[in-house]
Amino acid sequence: MNVIVNVVLAVQMLTALGMIGLILIQHGKGADMGAAFGGGSSGSLFGASGSANFLSRTTAVLASVFFVATLALAYFGNARPAGSGSVLETPAAAPAPVTPASDAAMAPAVAASGAAQIPTK
Repeated sequence: MNVIVNVVLAVQMLTALGMIGLILIQHGKGADMGAAFGGGSSGSLFGASGSANFLSRTTAVLASVFFVATLALAYFGNARPAGSGSVLETPAAAPAPVTPASDAAMAPAVAASGAAQIPTK
């Protein structure tokens, strides 16, 4: 499953780079706006070149492949194995109880260290 996700991610990255390149080299329709109002182009809405040339069709195909790859990555990102759960969903184990040390057990350690000894009468 991890290999499939990597392949889909690589396809998505390549199509994104391809779309960026194709969009940047295309000729904008706004540049032909002056020619549309009485210029030499034909009377159609999209000009003399037709509704879709090679670059725009290739961009549309790459955009649909990018869209499908995005949906596939979203599906694989949401798919969880049945047995595994989040760390936050599992109950925490109870910590071991801490027992306080008795004063008798600590007295020899304090006396041996030379710390404040109480004089006895």
